[in-house]
Amino acid sequence: MSGSTGAVKLRAARPDEAEALSGLVMRSKAYWGYDEAFLAACREDLRLRRGEVVERRAVVAERDGLVVGVATLEGDPPEGELGLLFVEPHAIGGGVGRALYEHGLREAGRLGFTRVTIESDPNAEAFYLAMGAERQDFTGQDRVLPVLVAWPVAPEASWSVAWSEGGPTVQVGNVAEFNGQFTGGVQGPDHYSCLAAFCGPRPTVIVLPERVEDWWVRDVAAVLGWGEVEVHSGIAGDGRVSKAIRARPDLMQRLTSRVLPWGRTPAFEPIAPSPGGVVEAIGRYESKRRAHALFQTLAPDHPGILVPAQRPVGSPRALARELAGGARVVLKSEYGVGGSGTLIVSPETEGFRSLARRWARDGVLLEEYVEGSGPYRNPTFDAVIDAGGEVHPVGVGLMDVDGTSYRGVTVGPGVLPDPLTETAMAFGAAVGRALAENGYRGWYDVDFVTDRSARLAPTEINLRLTGPAVAFHIQAALDRLRGGGHVVRTLDRLPLGARLPASALRAHVTRTVRSCRALGATLLVTIPTAAFDPVPYLGVAIAARTSRTLEEAETSVRAANAALGEMFGDLEVSPPGARGPRRRRGRLRRSSR
Repeated sequence: MSGSTGAVKLRAARPDEAEALSGLVMRSKAYWGYDEAFLAACREDLRLRRGEVVERRAVVAERDGLVVGVATLEGDPPEGELGLLFVEPHAIGGGVGRALYEHGLREAGRLGFTRVTIESDPNAEAFYLAMGAERQDFTGQDRVLPVLVAWPVAPEASWSVAWSEGGPTVQVGNVAEFNGQFTGGVQGPDHYSCLAAFCGPRPTVIVLPERVEDWWVRDVAAVLGWGEVEVHSGIAGDGRVSKAIRARPDLMQRLTSRVLPWGRTPAFEPIAPSPGGVVEAIGRYESKRRAHALFQTLAPDHPGILVPAQRPVGSPRALARELAGGARVVLKSEYGVGGSGTLIVSPETEGFRSLARRWARDGVLLEEYVEGSGPYRNPTFDAVIDAGGEVHPVGVGLMDVDGTSYRGVTVGPGVLPDPLTETAMAFGAAVGRALAENGYRGWYDVDFVTDRSARLAPTEINLRLTGPAVAFHIQAALDRLRGGGHVVRTLDRLPLGARLPASALRAHVTRTVRSCRALGATLLVTIPTAAFDPVPYLGVAIAARTSRTLEEAETSVRAANAALGEMFGDLEVSPPGARGPRRRRGRLRRSSR
């Protein structure tokens, strides 16, 4: 190891240094004890030529004014190669290699690389593994040298900076409160509010209506790199979070960072006022009628966008006549969230006449049903509008929708074909610009369905955080920590096979997390509070680098949850006072050792 303790300085290599740097490379290679014949055989492959210095993005490391290392970053985004990384023998072990490696990955991220391959000397493989690179499996291939892959970290996305304003945030789960302004009142319990905890790059305070266990936040914070987080949970069993916060001056004093609720409401305004016009814009464009009118205005400029016909129906009799026509249609309340205000019906729908009477009582929107199927049926687009009115696209995802009920989403590279992605991004951004002109600032999304010709039909706008927002934030956090482009899938209602005590639930989650890790996936519990409901479930997010790994991990998680039920007997208990033999209660079966 070098006796020098001077700082390592990096700079671009000069073409006139090519021969000297080639000599450095060979001295570094010889450090591992290779004989002259071997070194002669690889000399040309390791040579850095004058005309290649700029093309290969060569960088040198200096210490005390002397060149002590060289590295190259080669190729074109999105995939590149760390072609050379060599250090003078006397400087090996002194931090030069680390400095060159970290610089190379930062530069790769800045240039748009998502993956960097390293063909390593066997003696250097341990160094790359220690730096976070991963071995590649080339089973059955004739590979002489170890091949590893590193994942560059991209600069913070503009949408993330716009959402958090570049600083710490306070995340507030007021989902029931937001929904209640459109669905006839606030209703608890509010398990979905747990998702609000994930929607910030660096939350320092989290406020939730339902009580959560301390281990849950600690585990999530450790995986996503949050650091210390102050949690106030169980403050509003009825879902009225704003009222509960205002009743606690001590809590109000803790909300000193940028405060980000799930959605803006009049009740939340005294806590953290929104820019003028935001609440009014929410009331305007959460309306499915006004959103549809906006879609019609924008669609002519966007090939690939189809806006289905929509019209109001004012009476049960008129709606019954419409339904008797034989076509499948979509009924929409003007306001409704999470599928609660949307229903797909046809004359074959059981009890459709009574449905018509109930839905038309207060007026209903009848919308043309867009026929379609296939793996890309329900895309979504999310974006952020900053304080200045600029739209920052977040991305597109593929929702899992059962009928009209949202169940989760998958986001990440390759989730949707490029043409669908481009169409959704362009139209979604245009919607955002119109929202900005009407005073809205904050998170929004546009949901779509695809028709049989792969055209996109926009269905609604959500002016708040969304289920997909959770997936995008988790993806951004993991990409920030580990580099690369993760694929993330959220499953918001994953059944548990049994209702467990808190300690047993944590043990189950720990086992499942380890099983996913063994597959190369990351598992996070996103909704822990519903595990104690009469019909228990969890919300989870699964992240991986490939879709195949994601599918394997989801299968593993579902199987682990289902297996909980096999630990219990399906024994009945007679109600009090009933005659006949009383069966014993089912109890946990102990597995044999």
